[in-house]
Amino acid sequence: MPTDSPSRPPIPAATPASRLRRLTRGAFADLTPLRHSPDYRRLWFGQSVSAIGQQMTAVSVQVYDLTHSTFATGLVGLCSLLPLIAFGLYGGAIADRVDRRRLGLIGSGGLAVVSALLAVQALFHLGAVALLYAAVALQAGFFAVSSPARSSMIPRLVPREQLTAANALNTIGMNLGQTVGPMLGGVAIAAYGAQAAYLVDTVAFTATLYAMWRLPAMRPQTANGKRATVLDGLRFLRDQPNLRTSFLADLAAMIFGLPRALFPAIAVAFYGGGPGTVGLLVAAPAVGALAGGLFSGWIGRIHRHGVAVLASVAAWGLAIAAFGLVRNLPLGLLLLAAAGCADTVSMIFRNTMMQVAAPDDMRGRLQGIFIVVVAGGPRLGDFESGTVATLTTPTLSILTGGLACIAAVLLLAARRPAFLHYDARHPTP
Repeated sequence: MPTDSPSRPPIPAATPASRLRRLTRGAFADLTPLRHSPDYRRLWFGQSVSAIGQQMTAVSVQVYDLTHSTFATGLVGLCSLLPLIAFGLYGGAIADRVDRRRLGLIGSGGLAVVSALLAVQALFHLGAVALLYAAVALQAGFFAVSSPARSSMIPRLVPREQLTAANALNTIGMNLGQTVGPMLGGVAIAAYGAQAAYLVDTVAFTATLYAMWRLPAMRPQTANGKRATVLDGLRFLRDQPNLRTSFLADLAAMIFGLPRALFPAIAVAFYGGGPGTVGLLVAAPAVGALAGGLFSGWIGRIHRHGVAVLASVAAWGLAIAAFGLVRNLPLGLLLLAAAGCADTVSMIFRNTMMQVAAPDDMRGRLQGIFIVVVAGGPRLGDFESGTVATLTTPTLSILTGGLACIAAVLLLAARRPAFLHYDARHPTP
């Protein structure tokens, strides 16, 4: 007589909630580096808190209140640009010579001291514009020196297979600062004055300082005793076609596809708005970049990083070109957000390529060059878009800039086909 088979519980029917969970599983940012590396977790939290504090600072607001001059306010950016370029290059070389933990502590400590001095001058209403310019230059210098050291630490804190996820998490922290920081800063300044924003920034640096203090010593891993120089870093980049192509792709996006300088004119000409509309235009790419980081779970499954970089930069150019043609503000903001999202994806892959394909004793100098690209590229983009808009129209400037970005991507793909075959599992610089 056949025996009855053991009864099995019925399979529950799929509910809308369960179907949604299956669809979204793996879509959100991969938190594995935060769970598995206490050192990385502390460093990420500290840098995220510090980023919010830094974006709260009110130097530009103070300079404008003191001078009522847009030119004087614009000089704030110039005062930060020059130290970023100079100290970015040399900061990277220093990071490849000394204990990166100690260098990060010095840089973050210097930034905290400058923020404290800014709080004192605001509290006592010193009102010296030259002092504010000097403080901005010092901040940029300390940041440029310490940033390559901090970035070069990441491959020593997480396994190679988690680097893409770690870089995605870093973009989330950075973009949280760019979106949340200015809003909190505006509230603090309106309620308690500029000194409140500076004090919060000073206190926020304690999170980074604590994280750095808990790290082990991190001297560069080098196979020889050669002195690390800036020129060696530039020569290394010249001789490594894949890394060089990733830098050129980013420059193409920043120079041709970043119409930031036109936002005030666009707000009036396209949308009939004012300063509030300008604020929305400025914030939209950061919001899109934050969304790109939050929904970056899929990125870890991509191994063809070269294809991903070029596709992301092309998507940026396409979104910018389309932005130049629309006259509907919500749609325009959506396109700018899409561009910001594409830029974040490109940044994640480019950073991962730089960290994986380059030897440890060269990462600091490459991060220094990266700072120069990030600092200088947008300023060149401002010049390019402003010049073309003056010679033609803002619409044509934005449209041709986006199309030029796409053309540059196609040219890079044609000139460097091996970049399209770059595989993160077998990295070659």
